[in-house]
Amino acid sequence: MTVKKKKVVKLKPITTIEMEEAIARKFGVRTNIIVPNISWGLRGMHECDLFIIKDSGYCVEIEIKRSKSDLLADFKKGHHHQDSRIKEFYYALPISLLKSCESLIPKHAGIITCDRSEYGKKIVFASFYRSPTAKRDAVKLSHAEQFKVARLGTMRIWSLKNKIIKLQNEKAKG
Repeated sequence: MTVKKKKVVKLKPITTIEMEEAIARKFGVRTNIIVPNISWGLRGMHECDLFIIKDSGYCVEIEIKRSKSDLLADFKKGHHHQDSRIKEFYYALPISLLKSCESLIPKHAGIITCDRSEYGKKIVFASFYRSPTAKRDAVKLSHAEQFKVARLGTMRIWSLKNKIIKLQNEKAKG
């Protein structure tokens, strides 16, 4: 009798864009304004990997980290993710980094883990691992600020559509 060995499939590392999409699904794109890579547009705001405006007008910042060295480099930034408009702050990382990074993450920060689905290994999903300590003195965004963030998100859509068109044209040529 021969015994078949199970085929070991090495999974590709989770990408930043997969993490962004999984986190956006977790927070709900139909109920919140969720914009990736805010780096300008809000006066005095530092760069945010994911910026979420809840129905309440309060904001959530998600800092995405794909390696331990990336996490350690984040602690050297001068702003320390402090802004009066951020009510909740999370670090998001692949679940494979949780064990080596959890103790490094400040206690006030929430933790979101990302992993591949057991079914097909193609879909990445996000899970809340630790809740953040909400800042009691956080300031809601004004309607004008909320509109500005929404406009920045919409601008991203058109830039991405332009990239898709260029890729489709290149594929058609080659």
